[in-house]
Amino acid sequence: MRVVFAGTPDPAVPSLKRLIESDRHEVVAVVTRPDAAAGRGRRVSRSPVGILADEHGIPVLTPDRPSDPQFLEALTELAPDVCPVVAYGALLPRPVLNIPKFGWINLHFSLLPAWRGAAPVQAAIAAGDDVTGASTFLLEQGMDTGPVLGVVTESIKPTDTAGDLLARLAVSGAELLTATLDAIESGEASAIAQSEDGVSYAHKVTVDSARIDWSSSAAAVDRHVRSVTPAPGAWTTIGDIRLKVAPVAHSDVVLEPGRIVVRKDGVFVGTATNAVSLGDIQPQGKKLMNALDWARGARLTETAVAL
Repeated sequence: MRVVFAGTPDPAVPSLKRLIESDRHEVVAVVTRPDAAAGRGRRVSRSPVGILADEHGIPVLTPDRPSDPQFLEALTELAPDVCPVVAYGALLPRPVLNIPKFGWINLHFSLLPAWRGAAPVQAAIAAGDDVTGASTFLLEQGMDTGPVLGVVTESIKPTDTAGDLLARLAVSGAELLTATLDAIESGEASAIAQSEDGVSYAHKVTVDSARIDWSSSAAAVDRHVRSVTPAPGAWTTIGDIRLKVAPVAHSDVVLEPGRIVVRKDGVFVGTATNAVSLGDIQPQGKKLMNALDWARGARLTETAVAL
């Protein structure tokens, strides 16, 4: 089939790579978000999907808005049979959805209807789910509401960060997406309407929402930190110092929520249950460092509290 692939960040790259390697489908173009400033130097750079497309000589479309008439015209001229989409990053209007013969097939990193929305992997870890997965479904104008074409499951490990889990799902999801397109081409695909039961939503993770709530349990703090690692990163403040916090460890120490104690064996912060032990931290504007090394240099007082 003639394929126009839409995607932007790293997790979309395995799917595009798998489709490029497929001998059953031809990727005739890629749609990705416009080049944007990134990193400390704020240098304008191509998206990871755009870079891979460039390496393979595939035309790249970067509309400011998918509703732009020029984009609609270009997509129509490409005459795609199907448009797979993985984390593209923009809503597609009805005229665009109507162009491909078999529609837009979205790869979403959850077991729909669980965790519809922007951050399903982060939400699954924060909620303490044991199992998640990826789903392919026919895109419609509702928020991840279309009929499901295929699923793959993935266990969530006790130490998984969002980055760890998403990396595995990106690979298994790429296989699922390719298998889904194969089934569509052969006429064997079966779309199943999503259940009205078990619907949940994964809202976008922001810097503000990544702040640690030390009044929650140690288990909740642990899940929260892992769910926002590596981006945007969990954080807290100690006095006027803002710190990013890497994944933490459970302990037998008991402290009041937010209370900090520095011992020879680590830096402990109280929660609603047992305290957690900090591993690595990153003071604002500095490099990642061992929490105990930082605490010794910071000369924290006995009344230090994390907020």
